[in-house]
Amino acid sequence: MLKGLGGLGDMAKMMKAAQEMQGKMTQLQDDLKTIEVVGESGAGLVKATASAKGELRALDIDPSIFNSDDKEVVEDLILAAIKDAQSKAQERSEAEMRKLTEAMGLPADMKLPF
Repeated sequence: MLKGLGGLGDMAKMMKAAQEMQGKMTQLQDDLKTIEVVGESGAGLVKATASAKGELRALDIDPSIFNSDDKEVVEDLILAAIKDAQSKAQERSEAEMRKLTEAMGLPADMKLPF
């Protein structure tokens, strides 16, 4: 019946797959908000917790580093912990996206917009 119209059946499959992917991408976006990563500096003296989306959630500072003479060191440690958390958040986000694209049969290095 549709023999002369080419791949319309394939087009319907592609549309369904695209809708499924959109749903999975939406779910992944929600999941990335709840996944937490922890960045550290100063051998764990400063810890920054962030979502996999990079949103800073918590900061834990060991009281032993508080000394007015070391103010700049403390600031550097805090900044380093936050940067580490953000870096880990980016890595986790990319890993979750790779899992999604591989599960859908797409190339692992395919970049999808977020």
